Amino acid sequence: MSAPVLVARLDSMGDVLVSGPAVRAVAHQAEVVMLCGPLGAGGAALLPGVSRTIVWEAPWISEPWREVSREHAEQLIASVRDTGAAEAVILTSFHQSPLPLALLLRLAGVERITGASVDHPGSLLDVRLRPGEDLREDIPEPERALAIAEAAGYPSMDDGRLAVVPTPDTRALTGGAPYVALHAGAAVAARRWPVLHFARLARLLGQTGRQVVLTGSVGEADLTGRIRAEAPEAIDLAGACSTLELAGVLAGADVLVSGNSGPAHLAAAVGTPVVSLFSPVVPAVKWAPYGVPVRLLGDQLAPCKDSRARDCPVAGHPCLAGVAPEAVLAAIEELEPLGRDRDRAHHAQPARAVPRVQGVQEGRR
Repeated sequence: MSAPVLVARLDSMGDVLVSGPAVRAVAHQAEVVMLCGPLGAGGAALLPGVSRTIVWEAPWISEPWREVSREHAEQLIASVRDTGAAEAVILTSFHQSPLPLALLLRLAGVERITGASVDHPGSLLDVRLRPGEDLREDIPEPERALAIAEAAGYPSMDDGRLAVVPTPDTRALTGGAPYVALHAGAAVAARRWPVLHFARLARLLGQTGRQVVLTGSVGEADLTGRIRAEAPEAIDLAGACSTLELAGVLAGADVLVSGNSGPAHLAAAVGTPVVSLFSPVVPAVKWAPYGVPVRLLGDQLAPCKDSRARDCPVAGHPCLAGVAPEAVLAAIEELEPLGRDRDRAHHAQPARAVPRVQGVQEGRR
C-alpha cells in the first residue's frame, strides 16, 4: 500500500473547511492525513477524504502566540513520522508562509513537499508556486488550495464545492418549523456586525412570523443572550452543539446570517444560502462563502480595506455598522426561496462523532 499524503492547514475551522476540495483531490489518489491546529480540528473531522488527523498548535499561527520549544516541535516531528507520510501538501492563505512547517516536515523525513511561497524556499519545497506569478491571488481560497494540490499532482475530480460528511437530524434542537439562523460571533471584533443590529433583526424576523435560531460557542453566549433580550422567542443554541450538530442545524436553515466566520463556511459546505455581513479587512473575493447563493453586505471600500485588522481601526466600525437590519431582512427574503427549494436529503443521514482536541494528537475517525 502506498504511503499516505499529509495535507496541512494550520489555522481556524473556516480555513480548514475551504481546503476541503483540495483534500478530496488528494484523497482520490492517496490516503490523507490531515494536519491542523486546535481551532481547525472540528472542521477537519467533517471533511470527506480524511482518514487520520494530527492536531498541532503552530507558534507562527495561533494567537495568543505559543512559545517555541524543542519539545513542542519534536512532538510534531514524531507524530508525522508515525504516519509514514512521504509527501506533504501545505495549504496556506496569501499572507502565510509554508516554510516553517516545511522545515519541520523535512526533519520528520517527508521527502516531497508542495507549497506556495513568495520567499525562496531553498531545499524546503520540491514543488513551489509563486504567488502573484504562477498563482493568481484574486481567487477564492478553495480555488487557491486546489491550485496548490494540482501543482502537487492532484487535480480536482469533482465539482470543487465545499462539502462535509453527512449531517445529523437536528430537529430536536430547532423544532419543526422553517427557520433563519443567525450567527453573531466572529473570531475577531473587526468582523462582527453590531450585536444590537442582530437583536433588531431577530425582532423583525419574529414580527414577520419567522422562527429564529441563534448559533454560537459557549464563549458567545453573551451575544446570543443580548439578542434574546430583544427577541425572547428565538431559539438559543450557543454552546449547545458539537461541530457536527452545528452543521446539521445550518443544513436545516433556510438562510444563515453571519459575518466572515467559520459557520459561514460551514453553511456553504452544507448548501445553505448566506447573508454575509463582510468586513473588508480581508478580501471578499477570497473569503466570501463559496459555491452557494450569497448576498454580500458591508462597505467593501471602507478605510479598513485589506488591513487584516483584528479590532476596527475606524471609529464607529462604519463598514458593518452602517448596514441596517432592514437591509439584511430584504436580503434574507431574496435568499429564502433558494434555501427552501434545495435538496436536503443529506439532512437525515446518521451522525458521526467529532474527536475532542487535546494538544497534539492523532487518531482515526
